[in-house]
Amino acid sequence: MDTIAKKSSPPLPSVAPAVDKTTKPSLRLLDRIPPERRRMVWTAVIVAVVAILAFAVWRAFLSPVTVSLAPVQSNVREQVFGLGVIGARVESNVGFKVAGVLAGLDADQGDRVRAGQVLARLDARDIEAQVAVAKANVAQAQATIEKANADVASTTASLTNVSRISDRDSRLIKSGVVSQEQAQTDEAAVRVATANVAVAHSEVIQAEAALQSAQAQEAFEEATLANYTLIAPYDGWVISRNLELGSGVNPGQSVFTLVEANTVWAVGYVDERLAGRLNVGLPAEIALRSDPSKRFPGHVARIEIQSDAINEERLVDVAFDRIPSNIHLAEQAEVYVTAAELKQAVVVPQTAVADFTDSTGTVWTLENGRLAKRHVTFGPQLLDGRFPILSGLPDGAAAVLPQSGLRVGERARAATANTP
Repeated sequence: MDTIAKKSSPPLPSVAPAVDKTTKPSLRLLDRIPPERRRMVWTAVIVAVVAILAFAVWRAFLSPVTVSLAPVQSNVREQVFGLGVIGARVESNVGFKVAGVLAGLDADQGDRVRAGQVLARLDARDIEAQVAVAKANVAQAQATIEKANADVASTTASLTNVSRISDRDSRLIKSGVVSQEQAQTDEAAVRVATANVAVAHSEVIQAEAALQSAQAQEAFEEATLANYTLIAPYDGWVISRNLELGSGVNPGQSVFTLVEANTVWAVGYVDERLAGRLNVGLPAEIALRSDPSKRFPGHVARIEIQSDAINEERLVDVAFDRIPSNIHLAEQAEVYVTAAELKQAVVVPQTAVADFTDSTGTVWTLENGRLAKRHVTFGPQLLDGRFPILSGLPDGAAAVLPQSGLRVGERARAATANTP
């Protein structure tokens, strides 16, 4: 029974041996390598690490660093910028010298007018009548002169006749043909005729004076009539019409506002810190806000004596060399005045300058394949923010553009050639 019981009992399950899970396969692999070969593997790893470190040191300290060089530019213009408006040197409010009613308008805002062109007229019917009266008075005075001259001729002829009779009768008195009384009568007639001639001459003088007075009155009336017509004093543009037909006009009241065509310019406002470099006659360019892509050539025509104390700006008037056809007064404009021009200069951005003071600073340079620092002198800042180097760069040296990690004496090479 005991035997049968042992045979019928189920077998116990087999238990696998415990495995050490902390043991790494790589270490087990190295443990399988013989010690001699294991030393060779470690030696190869150390050599690779040393090579990598050596390459990194060579790249960091021995190989040339690539740098970008500042360009060398030709015809570098040192310009001064000013923002302003289009205006005119000559602007006039034109009106009549006399009072009246506006009867005609022959010009309007925006018209181009010529000197002597009629702009407007007043109702002048009353003064035209006065001119006609003055002309009639002149004609009457001229007729009076002609009558006076005729009287002079008549009295002169009478005097000649009575003088001849008196001379004849005075000779006949001796022969007794003519009485003494007749001779005396003849002498009296001569004196009367002489007086008549004198009166006639005085009437001529009086008539001539009357003619001069009539002519003066006629000229006055015609001048007054001319004041009833408004004419353009110069070639220009009508920028505004201030009255309408039928308006009552007072002497001196503005009817039109004109600007002289040849005096249109740009009035620029320039920072006082920059304006000291400007002079009359310097070349300039003008850009209109309506067409900023174009720059019209011009020149500095005037620097106004009074500055803007609030904005600390100086007014600079820049005239066009040739006034554009499509110009509009009061349009915003930009002026660029060329204060100086450098034939050739190295230009660097402000970020490339260290220890900048007034017009000097320090820049990195590339000299004979190595980096250096040089203290240089700059010209005035250009409109794009860069500075031209005037002096301090040795012959053959090039200025380096901003770059981090540079060291004095480090080997370097240019990324691009310096193009003049």
